[in-house]
Amino acid sequence: MEQMDRLRLSTATLADLAAPIRRPAYDRAGIATGIVHLGLGAFTRAHQAAYTDAVLAAGDRRWGMLGASLRSPATRDALAQQNGLYTLAVRDASGEHLRVIGALTGLAVAAENPQGLITALAAPSVHIVSLTVTEKGYCLDPASGALREDHADVLHDLSHPQAPRTALGYLAAALSVRRAAGIAPFTVLCCDNLPANGKTLRRVLMRFAELSDPELGNYLADHLACPSTMVDRIVPATTDEDRARISAALGMTDAWPVVTEPFSQWVIEDHFPLGRPDWAAQGAQVTDDVAPFELMKLRLLNGAHSALAYLGYLAGCETVADAMAQPEIARFVARLMHDEVTPVLNVVAGADVEAYQRALLERFRNRALKHRTWQIAMDGSQKLPQRLLGTIRDRLARGLPIPHLALGVAAWMRYVSGTDEAGRAIDVRDPLAAEIRRRVATTGPVAERLAPELLDIESIFGTDLCRDARFTAPVTEALTALFAHGALATLRKL
Repeated sequence: MEQMDRLRLSTATLADLAAPIRRPAYDRAGIATGIVHLGLGAFTRAHQAAYTDAVLAAGDRRWGMLGASLRSPATRDALAQQNGLYTLAVRDASGEHLRVIGALTGLAVAAENPQGLITALAAPSVHIVSLTVTEKGYCLDPASGALREDHADVLHDLSHPQAPRTALGYLAAALSVRRAAGIAPFTVLCCDNLPANGKTLRRVLMRFAELSDPELGNYLADHLACPSTMVDRIVPATTDEDRARISAALGMTDAWPVVTEPFSQWVIEDHFPLGRPDWAAQGAQVTDDVAPFELMKLRLLNGAHSALAYLGYLAGCETVADAMAQPEIARFVARLMHDEVTPVLNVVAGADVEAYQRALLERFRNRALKHRTWQIAMDGSQKLPQRLLGTIRDRLARGLPIPHLALGVAAWMRYVSGTDEAGRAIDVRDPLAAEIRRRVATTGPVAERLAPELLDIESIFGTDLCRDARFTAPVTEALTALFAHGALATLRKL
């Protein structure tokens, strides 16, 4: 332990790692920064950075990544002393396999030096800017997918273009600099769980640019590439237990490793005017149409994940695996996917949806991952439209019932009411938390009053669902049962 305290993972200590631990198989000093990534969280470091690390190891040194956090310095502070190195720990029932990732060429905190990040984004070597800023990071109305032009951060960025707060503000500022310098626009690569994420990002970025500078908007209309992607890998938040265990295995301190599952999928629309890494050679799928892959994943994996998280949390389950150990929840997830989601999917040609569902159930049961239900439950107002409400609209359009989907929505309502089944306060994290709290305070825990109040949030449910009794009635009935009987008893009756 004393030796570990003296050592920290870094370029200087790589040679001291034990032989089984994989490390960067290339000279990091010779890497160019071809990608800037906005939103340097655990998912990116377990997913896109891992694919890019493999590209660098294969010999193409043009694609190092500058990682930028928009606000929090936590990741930068942890990794700066490690020369951007960190450990990727892949866990399943067979054990834990460690690999040190070296793809990061630098670390930045946008809020500390906005102009510095804009300059980095405008560098001629940067051909791709990728993003994982979560659904709320795009300042869009989740029901319509349009830019929220009244969003406080959007208004700030339009008034302060050289000191932005949002990803959209940084992208527009850097693209303006590149245009003035005669440098072609970088490709903007969204890696968040949004429907048609490339098209969605292009729509809100174009609108932001038009409001900021109409000439820039006109220019980008002809030159901006925003390919769509679908990303899939379960990456729980790193715990202190993870840090201690992985540091002990390394024989040195890693302040911020990331833990994930063996499964990884990345489907990418092939539209990169300035070129791209050969991610396909490292296992990514390059295609002309991401939409069928994206819809299957958003509605099966993400939809089930959200419903499971709310019901599991209410039932006292800390992790996804704990929730799946409850027979009632496991049955619910399987039936939700098989009976209600799959029949209205546009399935990818040749895809085995039944096998995909079985694989998801096994992934959810992976006890080696401590994926907290509370973590998945965050930002529900932004997630519900993509994960559950789209399927609900498709089923209602065909005259089909929605008992499991309605319960998923009701479980979100029960969760945001602010107390769990044991009467403990719930830390509800959501961009609309203040509005939700106001509506909950108005009605109290009375399902017949609370359901209509929450369903009236147009940015979540639009103007259609709140008026459709085929939706409002089963949601209200399910919420009544959750308040009266609790999650597990309600699931048994379902």
